[in-house]
Amino acid sequence: MVREVDRMTDEEWLDEFVSQWHLLADLSFSDLVLWKPIGIEGEIFECTAQVRPVTGPTALEDDIVGERIEYDPEHQVTVAYMTHEISETSNNAISAGIPVDVWAIPVLRRDNPIAVIERHTNQMGMRATGALEENFLEAAEILTQMLLRGEFPLVPPSDKALAPRPADGVLRVQPDGVISYASPNAITAFRRLGALGDIEGEHFRELTRRLRQGVESVGQTVNADLDGRLSLEFDVETRGSSMRCVVLPLWFEYTSAGMLVLCRDTTDLTRRDRMLLTKDATIREIHHRVKNNLQTVAALLRMQSRRLTSEEGKEALRDAMRRVSSIAMVHETLSYSLVEEVEFDELCDKILDMVGDLAASNGTVRAVRRGSFGVVPADMATSLSMIVTELCQNAVEHGLSSSSGMVEIVPNRDGGILEVEILDAGRGLPEGFRLGNQKSLGLSIISTLIHDLHGTLSLSNREDGQGTVARIRLPVPGPDPRVVAGVRGV
Repeated sequence: MVREVDRMTDEEWLDEFVSQWHLLADLSFSDLVLWKPIGIEGEIFECTAQVRPVTGPTALEDDIVGERIEYDPEHQVTVAYMTHEISETSNNAISAGIPVDVWAIPVLRRDNPIAVIERHTNQMGMRATGALEENFLEAAEILTQMLLRGEFPLVPPSDKALAPRPADGVLRVQPDGVISYASPNAITAFRRLGALGDIEGEHFRELTRRLRQGVESVGQTVNADLDGRLSLEFDVETRGSSMRCVVLPLWFEYTSAGMLVLCRDTTDLTRRDRMLLTKDATIREIHHRVKNNLQTVAALLRMQSRRLTSEEGKEALRDAMRRVSSIAMVHETLSYSLVEEVEFDELCDKILDMVGDLAASNGTVRAVRRGSFGVVPADMATSLSMIVTELCQNAVEHGLSSSSGMVEIVPNRDGGILEVEILDAGRGLPEGFRLGNQKSLGLSIISTLIHDLHGTLSLSNREDGQGTVARIRLPVPGPDPRVVAGVRGV
């Protein structure tokens, strides 16, 4: 069976190994250093990555990433690279006053060396030998030999943030499926799920089945693959507790060495995730209800406007209905989102639909968007939607004199600045026009909202032809949007 990691290039394979090499560092109680050849035939090696163990003291106090090893035929890194075999220093060599054992392990892929891993073990701070240390070191030795044969790294976990580490809990499972060793943290995690005793001597598959009827699998099928042929990730959840397990197959050169099972008590993390999901669902429901209430208000205003005989009163209610509807669109968008951000392009297109519908009684207005607003914060989206709505309506009522024509919306994001132009092809501004001398409620609303967003507004006649251009500039936090090509028409 071809594994996913087998299809990777050498660079991708090394990156995947570095994402998993903490396993080897923790099990061997050692610092690991990755040396990559940058010369021909291993003339020069450069340190590109370094990791320290969380299970023991460091042997390298300094960060050596970026350092180089010049050609030295007796240097153990060069020897390991050239011979394709592990090169080991004499026991307890002194490094910075600390006795350190150093191994140089060639990283082979398809029988060709692509890098060398140096393993530095601080002998001064080594833990007293016990069952945990013996099993950790035995597993580290097997993984080292698998690395030498190009069989490590394994299939990567689906969620590296939740993936357990040796310090979280370890089971050593023999080829027959019997648990020969369980670390204290692993025993605690299994007992929290309902297991009895120290679980050593139990059959791993039967133990997990007994704790929960049917294990939730992430990736392969548990019943088929819980025998050490493939790495496997799954969750066990029962009695209000949960645990994430990662099963790693261990291999001698030709025979199975059983499995190493890493387990992590995820009860608190699972409970927190559920609380967050509940919170997100509550926030979305609030947005949904606000949207429904605003739509109800807009409908009431529409009904009220039909009962009025005064054209001025009808127009005032239609303006209020339009403003309420634009705010409702923002809450509708937020009700479908898990984050408090809005893809404003879709919202702007709905506003253009509304502007075209409201102007349809007096003429045919085509509104188009050219460019992308990108993502804007939710607390800015409501004000921005109101601003765009009012400016578009002004372009229709005053620029086009409520007759047929085109309104263009041209947004542009440059760094943290959003610039939006609303253009019409109408009669233009009157002679001597100055912004701020008008008594229009719409312009008052626009000016207030833009001031609250720390932006600027300008109105002028177009230089490229007849009509008016309204230009707003607003500071927008967050990354630049993706460039969206094309035209949206109404």
